[in-house]
Amino acid sequence: MIALGIDPGTRRLGWGVVSRTGNRLTHVAHGVIALDGSESIAVRLVEIEQQLTQVIREHRPTVSSVESLFFHKDAQAAAKLGHARGVVLLCLARAGIPIAEYAPAKIKRTIAGNGQADKRQVALMVRAALALDALPPADATDALAIALTHLRLGGLLHALEEAGEKGAAAAATDSRARVLLALLSKKRPRRVVVRRRG
Repeated sequence: MIALGIDPGTRRLGWGVVSRTGNRLTHVAHGVIALDGSESIAVRLVEIEQQLTQVIREHRPTVSSVESLFFHKDAQAAAKLGHARGVVLLCLARAGIPIAEYAPAKIKRTIAGNGQADKRQVALMVRAALALDALPPADATDALAIALTHLRLGGLLHALEEAGEKGAAAAATDSRARVLLALLSKKRPRRVVVRRRG
């Protein structure tokens, strides 16, 4: 499984690719799409789409994860971030890549064991988990943390869903079997044969 994690932004968009084979996690690549803040938001969104599409083509992820929207005091900044997330989701969906979304606190709890962990704590845990020689840029580190979160939680959620589906199928089969057994075990009414004399 190859996971692409994305930390959306309209000035710097971080991305990170991590693969999982069994329980082994391996760093594949990471980077930051740096955008010119003097350009209009529309131009920056086009740049995000072009560069992210190239990342997807190059690394061919099988799953993806994106940080979910969170409350932001600055409504204008929140709106711009929403635009960037929209382009990210569009690129992933167009490429046919399953998308998972995780809240910041969930990512911190999964990576550092604490939903209130600061960025440095998360970064150090990402570096240790992937055996990196140095810390990547902050936005790329966040993206790698998002990818790691999905590889750690996504597989478990998938297994639970499968177990639930199998359990439901087994319960349905068991239920049908009980109904059939009940029908077969019912005593059939005796046939009364009337013989006419003469």
